Amino acid sequence: MRRRSVLLAVPAGLLTLAGCGDDKSGSDKASPSKEPTSPTPSPAPTGKIVSGPVPPITSGKEFGEKPKLAKGTGKPSSDLAVKTVIKGNGPTTAKKDFLQVNYLGQIWSSAKVLDQSFDKDKPATFQLGAGQVIPGWDQALVKRNVGSRLELAVPPAYAYGKQGQPQAGIKGTDTLVFVIDIVNRFNGKSSAKGDKVAQSNIDLPKVSDNTDGKAPTITVPKKSEPKKLVSEYVIEGDGPKVKKSDALLVQYKGVLWKNGKQFDSTYKRGELAQFSLQQVVKGWSQGLTGKKVGSRVLIVVPPDLGYKNEAKPGIPANSTLVFSVDILAVL
Repeated sequence: MRRRSVLLAVPAGLLTLAGCGDDKSGSDKASPSKEPTSPTPSPAPTGKIVSGPVPPITSGKEFGEKPKLAKGTGKPSSDLAVKTVIKGNGPTTAKKDFLQVNYLGQIWSSAKVLDQSFDKDKPATFQLGAGQVIPGWDQALVKRNVGSRLELAVPPAYAYGKQGQPQAGIKGTDTLVFVIDIVNRFNGKSSAKGDKVAQSNIDLPKVSDNTDGKAPTITVPKKSEPKKLVSEYVIEGDGPKVKKSDALLVQYKGVLWKNGKQFDSTYKRGELAQFSLQQVVKGWSQGLTGKKVGSRVLIVVPPDLGYKNEAKPGIPANSTLVFSVDILAVL
């Protein structure tokens, strides 16, 4: 079984994009238009899901509150146990969705808390069914409603197997107990959410503000391209501001200023993109830093902040690039 990080295998190295320059020269490191590759899922047992037993939650019983759990009593089930503590009324999760969750995990026999996200700045984000989390999570979190609180008792076969996770103090015989709040989910139909912003500059492209999950239209004016970076809200979300050190989950579409021809789109692939702002062209890194999560942003990238005189598939050398980017989440 593939080695996992403590409790969650949320990827430490996100998606690595293909290089497009020499790091020593300070040129751009990666293409925002590179199709992501998903990690290979770990082998995982499959079987019935039972409703218990699970230890009682003794405090912090509401969705969003940091819970406290009693120690497990008796023998835990050898099957994956899942109890719906609170059923949400949000959209239903599916395999390959990206989920945002808050969680607390502890050992059944000792109630020792191993890890939790409730006190951290942001929920954990991962792709469901991609082997980024323990198998018990991949199976238990499918077909659940956003806004739900679940309690899981995960036997070793659905967690770290017989080898356990020694650096976390998890033995190969330990059943793990989790409380998980499903905060949000994203998929290929996700869009920005927020207030529409007037696009009054006739010298800039116009991006449609539809939020139906379909690709926005980008209309490029028959004017000279700007020489400097443009980064403007189309839809302004209400999430936290993106930091230059962040990694993001996005929908995007890119066209050429010269003729409006599309050269890449997550909408066309039906897959979201995830990347670090330190791994993309400077126009993206600079254009998205400071923008709010949940927003749709128009970015016009001049050649010196894009690929300069280097041609890419569908992108001639010295091209000015126009993007619509929906910032869905910080990873």
